[in-house]
Amino acid sequence: MNDDQPQGNPWIKSLLVWGGIFLALLLVVSMFGARTDSTGTMIRYSDFRSRVAEGAVKEVQIGPDRITGTLKNEQTFSTVPVQGDADLAKLLQDNGVQYSGKAQEEPNLLLYILAQSLPFLLILGVAFFALRQVQKGGGSGAMGFGKSKAKLLTERSGRVTFDDVAGIDEAREELQEIVEFLRDPSRFSKLGGQIPKGALLVGSPGTGKTLLARAIAGEAGVPFFTISGSDFVEMFVGVGASRVRDMFEQAKKNAPCIVFIDEIDAVGRHRGHGLGNSNDEREQTLNQLLVEMDGFEANEGIIIIAATNRPDVLDPALLRPGRFDRQVVVPIPDIEGREKILSVHMKKVPLAPDVNPRTIARGTPGFSGADLANLVNEAALLAARRNKRLVAMQEFEDAKDKVMMGAERRSMVMTEDEKKMTAYHEAGHAIVSINEPASDPIHKATIIPRGRALGMVMRLPERDSYSYHRDKMHANLSVSMGGRVAEEIIFGHDKVSSGASSDIQYATSLARSMVTKWGMSDKLGPLMYEESQEGYLGMGSTNRTMMSDETNKLIDSEIRGLVDGAHARATDILRTQEDKLHLLAQALLEYETLTGEEIKTLVEEGRIDRPDAPRGTPRPVASQGSAVPRAGRRFAGSTGGTQPLGA
Repeated sequence: MNDDQPQGNPWIKSLLVWGGIFLALLLVVSMFGARTDSTGTMIRYSDFRSRVAEGAVKEVQIGPDRITGTLKNEQTFSTVPVQGDADLAKLLQDNGVQYSGKAQEEPNLLLYILAQSLPFLLILGVAFFALRQVQKGGGSGAMGFGKSKAKLLTERSGRVTFDDVAGIDEAREELQEIVEFLRDPSRFSKLGGQIPKGALLVGSPGTGKTLLARAIAGEAGVPFFTISGSDFVEMFVGVGASRVRDMFEQAKKNAPCIVFIDEIDAVGRHRGHGLGNSNDEREQTLNQLLVEMDGFEANEGIIIIAATNRPDVLDPALLRPGRFDRQVVVPIPDIEGREKILSVHMKKVPLAPDVNPRTIARGTPGFSGADLANLVNEAALLAARRNKRLVAMQEFEDAKDKVMMGAERRSMVMTEDEKKMTAYHEAGHAIVSINEPASDPIHKATIIPRGRALGMVMRLPERDSYSYHRDKMHANLSVSMGGRVAEEIIFGHDKVSSGASSDIQYATSLARSMVTKWGMSDKLGPLMYEESQEGYLGMGSTNRTMMSDETNKLIDSEIRGLVDGAHARATDILRTQEDKLHLLAQALLEYETLTGEEIKTLVEEGRIDRPDAPRGTPRPVASQGSAVPRAGRRFAGSTGGTQPLGA
């Protein structure tokens, strides 16, 4: 591999440049030193004559433009003679001063030439050095701007293998086949099989696409080039295509090898879309990439692996067989995968005996590999702040709450009325959730402000789910309306707050998706009335298809009917369970945070078994600032995410 070649050349070049600058400075110093000999103190010519007359001068040397000498006290001096002073020699002789002449020094021609050319040499040296520094970013040589920025990855330390990749077994197996081909090509070729020329890793952010690529590099034992899609795009037309050509030339010299292009959607977007004409820089780069991957000239032994989380925007020519033959989906891990991922990251952390990865995996549905790595890191940081030697289960629970619900804001000032309204709001969500059979069980309820929310009810599914059923959607609509209904029942119509803003937004988006995308309206039938856009449950921006005014009115009427029906169901539940609503609200005011088991025990038996918690009076939330409307709440995806609700 080329990564074993000597790495000292850049250092030698830098030392030569700095050595040349140092020698130039030495030359300047020596030249000025030769000119400015140590000639003693400079005095006036009149003072010089006076000292000669006083007999204080011992000897002098008379030159064409300067007189130097020594006093009888061994001090040296110099002075500039006055032209036409013919009596100087007689004055020196009369006072017993030894004197002699001093011939004019002949200038050194070489030093003179160097002195005249030194400024130009320094300017050229600085310009050359600056140009070299600029060219380091885009390649070497005078035309290095069009050189590839692909880096030859060397895993001398921190080598990643497939043992470090967990939770995505199917994707790992597909890519492991590529590694085995590179190790033993004859195993596949003897049966007429050919290894895919390219593999496209597709998945949500944080699922481990780049980690998989690093694992391939660690396992394959062949040269591994890595580059980002944005490294091809420049403001100058043709630079990107030049870098693609240069990248494949480097790969051919090191074949068999792997080239990994991260975020390929930066350069591989669908041609003809977006701003600019069809001959812009990005499209030229894509055209060159297509030709290099599968053109007239075969690239034997070069395997392209790319990663993206936007496969929908890639050009169809890039995805056809012969280029990216295989698309490997890297999904959000299920509970088994999350447990394996946690076990991998927990190897680096000293764990207490009570830590159970399975329990943590069950409580983190919808988490990606990056989310789980962040969870373990947050738990370790919490343990360090608490001066613990081991990371216990409590740290993981607190870290999970911080990641899912936001950090606690105990410094926020809330009045007693605001705390009371928040407690009843969250209690309304919880009571409706308990009485809706299709609702996910409650994990935790709190009235401690977290993130941008004044309180929250967190629900977690009992298992990973991959579809979203009608009864569960209606249950979620009712739960989302529970907070607003509780405020209406307890405080009256005129005292309803803005705390339900995100609940209303969630309910409206869910009802709209049920009507326009999932065919769950009896009047409108199983038709799609809005184009699918990014975002969970269609909660992103949507575009309505061409419809009549009557259909639009019917859609709005059906959406309104679903939300009003959920409001009515929540009202019926809370009016019949008003005593439990008061009981749960008072418990939240007293304890501030309750677990799902504590809420269940309180509702069923009217008590909470927590001997270490204070009772009697509500504990105030000491803080500064003012209450803010709730916003920015995350809701679950169809893969089983969390559903925080509350003030």
